[in-house]
Amino acid sequence: MGQLTSREEDYSKWYNELVQKADLAENSGVRGCMVIKPYGYAIWEKIQSNLDRMFKETGHQNAYFPIFIPKSLFEAEEKNAEGFAKECAVVTHYRLKSDPNDKTKLIVDPEAKLEEELIVRPTSEAIIWNTYKGWIQSYRDLPILINQWANVVRWEMRTRLFLRTAEFLWQEGHTAHATKQEAVEEAEKMLDVYTEFAEKYMALPVIRGKKTPSERFAGADDTYCIEAMMQDGKALQAGTSHFLGQNFAKAFDVKFTDKEGKLDHVWATSWGVSTRLMGALIMSHSDDEGLVLPPALAPIQVVAVPIFRTDEELTKISDKFFQLKSDLQKAGVSFKYDDDNNKRPGWKFAEYELKGVPVRLAMGPRDLENNQVEIVRRDTKEKQVVSFDNLAETIQNILEEMQTNLYKRALDYRTSRIQKVNTYAEFKEKLEKDGGFFLAHWDGTEETEALVKAETQATIRCIPLDAREEDGVCMVTGKPSKYRVVFAKAY
Repeated sequence: MGQLTSREEDYSKWYNELVQKADLAENSGVRGCMVIKPYGYAIWEKIQSNLDRMFKETGHQNAYFPIFIPKSLFEAEEKNAEGFAKECAVVTHYRLKSDPNDKTKLIVDPEAKLEEELIVRPTSEAIIWNTYKGWIQSYRDLPILINQWANVVRWEMRTRLFLRTAEFLWQEGHTAHATKQEAVEEAEKMLDVYTEFAEKYMALPVIRGKKTPSERFAGADDTYCIEAMMQDGKALQAGTSHFLGQNFAKAFDVKFTDKEGKLDHVWATSWGVSTRLMGALIMSHSDDEGLVLPPALAPIQVVAVPIFRTDEELTKISDKFFQLKSDLQKAGVSFKYDDDNNKRPGWKFAEYELKGVPVRLAMGPRDLENNQVEIVRRDTKEKQVVSFDNLAETIQNILEEMQTNLYKRALDYRTSRIQKVNTYAEFKEKLEKDGGFFLAHWDGTEETEALVKAETQATIRCIPLDAREEDGVCMVTGKPSKYRVVFAKAY
């Protein structure tokens, strides 16, 4: 199995090793693409199922749209097309044939050129709004509240498992509304959903904010976001929700007749999170021994390992754990009993620690005699011996404590790494020395934003929604500013 590189020694190497050694994902035979392995996919399924339930509770339905987008449709909304153009994969032909000079090889059949090139979706606004045109005539057809679980291709040059890959999994919501107010409320509501999910399930505190104009989604009037801090002090954008105005409705001529009989363009939103959340989950809680998973998203919440010398001891220990399994399953807690005789208990302990299983149980002959069990919780590594009586209830309490503790630990860490700075010199010095998030005044210009990015590699992560009005001056130009924004280096 081998030890992980420590986070302090090389955070990037630690992350890459952890993803692969914990059996979450690996690089594939396709450049820039990953294979999500069963354990990693099980965590993604937990993320997906909880978000899917939350979407449906807010009135959304799932649908599916094509992965291919005709180039002319993709070009219809100019800002969106321009924003994604450099990342697009393009299908030009639909058939291969044998190479006449080498029958063992295939070449593109020049006679099979497509009449119109197809874009492999980097995002689905174009194909969806072309579809909505046929669905919407009247205010009675609105709102449309659709979500899609899909894969996306963005031709990234520098890739890292989960954080940035050429193909990734995500969900994308696309909604249509009769009024601007409804659409804005929808974009804000979905930001609330993402915030609740991050904090309640991922145990990940986030800052809610708006992106600056230069950082907005291409084709949006406003982009809302949640920003999280990783253990190395860098930011990770954990979700975005976009108010698209009437931009896509105008690009695809999607109009409706309102209650007064007037014709108007529809108002729109889109919103999404991706398998980047897996990266956020790993980097926000894990340690040098492996993954630390919040119980709410752990595929295996409890693992039990028997320690025995004879078959009779194994049978008795197994009977105890099978009863516990039944009790835990009734309470909705996932349980694994590992009686594999080919691996020693010490190996199993290290393996489940690496995989971040929240609670580990062990029982030997002496424990059996005393009707007790050893419990180790993954977050604090605290070990205790407790009675088998009411064990299911004890475990549930520990899982709840862990979920709360992981959130508090992440929040305390973030709080300790947020600083206010007033001068550009102070900002640059502390950025290099300390890292983390910096609250600073900004003059609101793209020129200043671009200068800071070019000189320090830090970006404005967001303008916090709860920012308090405060008279100040931009740390770079000295021009007046009313609010502090969040600067940080980011993934």
